[in-house]
Amino acid sequence: MNLKFLAGISAIVVALALYAAIMPIVNRNMMGNDPVDKAVAVLKATEGNKVEGTVTFTKVDGGVLIVADVINLKPGKHGFHVHEHGDCSAHDASSAGGHFNPTNSKHGGPDSPERHVGDLGNLVADANGKAHYERVDKLITLEGPDSVVGRSVVVHVGEDDFTTQPTGNSGARIACGAIE
Repeated sequence: MNLKFLAGISAIVVALALYAAIMPIVNRNMMGNDPVDKAVAVLKATEGNKVEGTVTFTKVDGGVLIVADVINLKPGKHGFHVHEHGDCSAHDASSAGGHFNPTNSKHGGPDSPERHVGDLGNLVADANGKAHYERVDKLITLEGPDSVVGRSVVVHVGEDDFTTQPTGNSGARIACGAIE
């Protein structure tokens, strides 16, 4: 046989073997099937506000660790929720939709027996307008149909009362960030 022919066949066999080995990995990545261990939302102020910060979601034993650091808040409590859409483009963040509630539950606090998946409670800002939040949440997930990835985090102007349906009566949206 011709050596050029054999070299060509060998190259094709190697290329097919590489293709067969790589395509399942490429397909998993494109289909979003790889495990998600961490996601981040960068909060940006809505029109007329100066609030900014970051919220990280990290998979840990027992749930998802949520850590938020937010600045330029008025001192006091501010409703803090995951909203259904990862779209913060509207001047008032209305494009983020309502609270993320895939189980069609009543609104509540983060420790309530019944709550929206997106009900995270309140950020508490100190006298300097800084708030730090940290908790492990058992309902939040970073994978599957009820994942918070691709949704948004919203900070509200007022305190979430945990009882008013369906929002907690926490008022206007002062910051929003898509969870990526």
